Amino acid sequence: MTHRFGFGRGFDFGRVPTNRGSLMRGLAVLTLSALVAMGPAIPSADAQVVPVEGFADLVERVGPAVVNISTTREQAPRQREDVPLPQFPPGSPFEEFFRDFFERDQPQQQPRGPRRGASLGSGFVINPDGFVVTNNHVIAEADQITVQFADGSDYEAELIGRDPQTDLALLKIERDDPFPFVEWADSDAVRVGEWMVAIGNPFGLGTSVTAGIISARGRDIRAGPYDDFFQVDAAINRGNSGGPSFTLDGQVFGVNTAIFSPSGGNVGIGFAIPSNLAKRVIDSLQAEGRVARGWLGVRIQAVTDEVAESLGLAEVRGALVASVTPTGPAEGAGIEAGDVILEFNGQEITQMRSLPRIVAETSVGREVEVLLWRRGDQRTVEVTLGELPDETTLAQMGETPPETVSSALEIESLGLTVDTLTDELRNRFDLPPDANGVVILDVEPDSPAEDQALRAGDLIIEANQTEVGSPPEVLAQVNAAKSEGRSAILILIDRQGDRRFVALRLTT
Repeated sequence: MTHRFGFGRGFDFGRVPTNRGSLMRGLAVLTLSALVAMGPAIPSADAQVVPVEGFADLVERVGPAVVNISTTREQAPRQREDVPLPQFPPGSPFEEFFRDFFERDQPQQQPRGPRRGASLGSGFVINPDGFVVTNNHVIAEADQITVQFADGSDYEAELIGRDPQTDLALLKIERDDPFPFVEWADSDAVRVGEWMVAIGNPFGLGTSVTAGIISARGRDIRAGPYDDFFQVDAAINRGNSGGPSFTLDGQVFGVNTAIFSPSGGNVGIGFAIPSNLAKRVIDSLQAEGRVARGWLGVRIQAVTDEVAESLGLAEVRGALVASVTPTGPAEGAGIEAGDVILEFNGQEITQMRSLPRIVAETSVGREVEVLLWRRGDQRTVEVTLGELPDETTLAQMGETPPETVSSALEIESLGLTVDTLTDELRNRFDLPPDANGVVILDVEPDSPAEDQALRAGDLIIEANQTEVGSPPEVLAQVNAAKSEGRSAILILIDRQGDRRFVALRLTT
């Protein structure tokens, strides 16, 4: 959260943690900040003008549609283990004494009842019927979801659908009167440098407003296979996950999802899902409860300088087809291994990573033109896209799902390869359903990790005494330890329920 990102502590990116337990820790590092007045700007015909009176009118208009989201989920009860009776020689007077002691004490040690976990996040209403958008990680595994408005009214929400690949979820709340709502902006029309306002529920404190500018677009933070984030500098913290970023005309151009932070608090680098991407996903969830994505049926790799030179390409661009899935759409169109996809449906492929997102966003069943580079010549083929199969079907076809390609991260200084914990990895390593953390996929020989007997399937719960939930957060803490001049980092490992701290030396 790579650097997989989210709202969490770490010098890299990670999902925005929303656990109430971090509130007091977070408050300790909060400081007051002031909006510095900007110098004279070069005027233009369509330049935005910062309101002299501030953003109050904007917030008053859109604020009622922004909600706080709280969830609870039942966690498995922890069983108390019986303490074994010490062994003594037959007839020993101590045997009877200890038996009386243990039998008197242990009958009262009953298993603890179910525990309730809780998390906090943000969201916003997108129509008067009560459809609410938030992040998937805010409501993941929740048994109960509650949506609360700024006026104190709250409603139990129904989960309509969720999409882990883009970290979006759609909820539904009910009442007789229409709900206040906000509209989507055209994120393609939003420009870097424009002013923006973020509203959310940081640290569970309640509705809060921050302002800043759009810092960059098209960021790939390796949170998923379809990354295309806005970067913003408005203060975004724990609990802001799922909240909206607004243009000055009051439309939602992004869904706040992640931050870059060495401390867990805001450092002026946040990330938001573009509204054009979010709207397509949300519309699909509302219509069908799931997301149907276009599928080309190829495995691709990056075009390097050496690859471009060997293929006679004048510049490094496109996506190199490594293999074609049998009976898939690409094979039917005549695409071959060794082809370089230069354009898809009229969109130039400047980098390999953009192709999966562009294909996924294209309607299933649509016929599109694909511009290829093959044996020194350009040629165009027409492909009718299929629907992206589930992971099991793809595995049977011998094709790797895009999300499994992009989320794993090698941390060379520790000798580890780690990944986000998924259902597939839970099954592979026989991990319990309520396990959490970052899973170790591989340990390099003669590495600091091997020295401490770490192995594939171990879970990293904390790094540098900070809870982690994604590969980038682990890397972030490694980078933070290095920047502080440390020679080792403390890691909390969970191995099948057995937790222990290990100190891993940091190699250069």
